Amino acid sequence: MKELINELINQGYLKTPAIIDAFSKINRRNFLAANTVNQQSINAPIPIGHGQTNSQPLTVAFMLELLSPQRGQKVLDIGSGSGWTTALLAELVGSEGMVYAVERVAKLKETGQKNVAKYKFSNVHFFCQDGTKGLPDQAPFDRINVAAAVAEIPQELKQQLAINGRMVIPTAAHDIRLIQRSSKDKFKETVYPGFIFVPLIED
Repeated sequence: MKELINELINQGYLKTPAIIDAFSKINRRNFLAANTVNQQSINAPIPIGHGQTNSQPLTVAFMLELLSPQRGQKVLDIGSGSGWTTALLAELVGSEGMVYAVERVAKLKETGQKNVAKYKFSNVHFFCQDGTKGLPDQAPFDRINVAAAVAEIPQELKQQLAINGRMVIPTAAHDIRLIQRSSKDKFKETVYPGFIFVPLIED
């Protein structure tokens, strides 16, 4: 992973010291199936079953840099899958923060939960349900990370974003959107093209 991390730094995808440190501490290998662990340093998505993947490290780095999670924040992680990004977020927000991970595929949720448990975090809660609805009972969230593409950005998720909060979400238009909320009704949207994700499934 060290070579991959250096590659991402040199390419400008990893910039923030805290995020670089999290990438160093949270080993991708611990979130892969036994038959794919030897691919941990490949800068590509890796299948984890059920039509899902462990995301490409370049993409994870890019999204985390946009999201800019801070210590003590409350984060919603939708499409938690293998749990790798969930663990990175848990490391970034620290013990004073909280990460709520949502995965609609029960077996993936169980796998991700077991993977994250290897790091003994006390600040992660897992939910098995439709991610497009978010977690209204736990809102508002300082940060929302979505790991699958939507045709339209769900209004439920926008409304669960705290004032001055950030949401990073891929769309079916092959881009990643950064949504920033500055007031009750004011949102700023920035588009970053050139990314392809599996679709976010709505129940």
